[in-house]
Amino acid sequence: MGSRLLSRWINRPLRQRSQLLLRQQAVAALKSDYHFEALHEVLQNIGDLERIIARLGLRSARPRDLAKLRDGLAQLPQLQQQLSSMTATYITEIAQRIGEFPQQSALLTRSLEENPPVVIREGGVIATGFDAELDELRNLSSNAGQYLIDLEVREKERTGIATLKVGYNRVHGYYIEISKGQAGAELPAEYVRRQTLKNAERFITPELKEFEDKVLSARSKSLSREKALYDALIEELATELTRLITSAEALAELDVLNCFAERAVNLEYCEPVLSDEPGITIEGGRHPVVEKVTADTFVANDVCLNLTQKMLIITGPNMGGKSTYMRQTALITLLALCGSHVPATAVTLGPIDRIFTRIGSSDDLAGGRSTFMVEMTETANILHNATENSLVLMDEIGRGTSTFDGLSLAWAASVYIAEHVKAYTLFATHYFELTILPETYPAIVNVHLDAIEHDNGIVFLHAVKAGPANQSYGLQVAQLAGIPRAVIEKAREKLQQLEIDTPAQATTAVSPSTSSSVPAAEADSPFQSEMFATVPHPAVDFLQRLEVDEITAKEALKILYELKQKADS
Repeated sequence: MGSRLLSRWINRPLRQRSQLLLRQQAVAALKSDYHFEALHEVLQNIGDLERIIARLGLRSARPRDLAKLRDGLAQLPQLQQQLSSMTATYITEIAQRIGEFPQQSALLTRSLEENPPVVIREGGVIATGFDAELDELRNLSSNAGQYLIDLEVREKERTGIATLKVGYNRVHGYYIEISKGQAGAELPAEYVRRQTLKNAERFITPELKEFEDKVLSARSKSLSREKALYDALIEELATELTRLITSAEALAELDVLNCFAERAVNLEYCEPVLSDEPGITIEGGRHPVVEKVTADTFVANDVCLNLTQKMLIITGPNMGGKSTYMRQTALITLLALCGSHVPATAVTLGPIDRIFTRIGSSDDLAGGRSTFMVEMTETANILHNATENSLVLMDEIGRGTSTFDGLSLAWAASVYIAEHVKAYTLFATHYFELTILPETYPAIVNVHLDAIEHDNGIVFLHAVKAGPANQSYGLQVAQLAGIPRAVIEKAREKLQQLEIDTPAQATTAVSPSTSSSVPAAEADSPFQSEMFATVPHPAVDFLQRLEVDEITAKEALKILYELKQKADS
């Protein structure tokens, strides 16, 4: 119950500060004197009452469902005793909604076997001593063997026939069997011949016939009686359906709050401060999942977003921790708006209305949408719907298309958010051209994830520092991933050639007069290929290698024709 409710709370965080404060007070009360430990011992013995009660309402509850309900209801008096010592408003309200159900608990204890079978059809569900008629039918069925032994002894004494036997077969039922040699002896008048065999005669008596009728019907009557008792038990419990539902809901809330308290203590989470002042301030923030699964010591980082610093342009190497930094900020905010304590040293949170994310690469091929189309759709949703109180995470906008197109889109999206949306934004990018935006927009600030290059390798420090990164370390990360050394060396040569030969159109220009920024490459040339125009035209390459002083006039004319053909092609 608690896990489902926790999922609902996470998917539907609150903006209502009064309710959040009640949850925080409850968590603080459960942390006090480690109340959560004693409550955990009780709560773990309470089953999934929500589903059991739903089956009760549908009249489809199975015997083991009722056994779990019995065990759960038995825990409620002890739970109420523990809650009575706590004064937090939310805890008191939860305690009032949890009933104790002494009559139903006693009824289930008396009526059910300790460990009933899965289904009712085979019997063995209703406890012995609960119903006299059921006990009689069960005794009749189970004690049939002893009755037959006693009957056989009595008939031997009465008739004086030592070979007399009492038996049973599925065709003729119960019988008294006498051998052929003894069949001529004088038999009691009530002996009625039932079957003749080669070496024996079989008889039936009124007493044995009456017993046969009882025994053969006892089993089916026993199952029918037990099913009727079980149905009556479910109907009796269903009369308290509303109170049971209310109690189950309250137990689920208590379970989630108890979980929050336990996690806060054992994982060293802090209680966030909910402020009316705009902004998000996180000191020593951590990612709640990554810090538990990583083998290395997790590096905590700070976040500061407010009216004067609304967007962080985050640069740094792949694997440096940009996405972790962004996601932990959103998760801390999300947990705080569920009423939980959060993985940080200190957190102050202003009003937040929604969290928007554009993270990762995924497609919707069945819906006819490529990876880039999905990326742009999510970006469009953010640009249309985010407000100044929204938290926006945008990771690598524009990477799904050509370099200049992607850079232009990333530039324009960041400028639009800064100028019009004004949301709290974490904008991670590898387009270093965006790092000049703070020169035009004071609310945008550069930060980067630090790394150190060592012997053509890289050491990630995962620490967030002010200012832009100086490089992406893409080749070093590729080397860590296992790309062959020959490929890395070839890439390094090409990179050096590009850095030397790439013309100025790869830089960016800012136009203060128009209050907008555009990549200069887009203004200078529409052809992206020029960014990589490092290989000279074949005609130029041929001329550079030509020794003019060593050729004749006839050869020069021939060369001129060849150059004309190359130029035309």
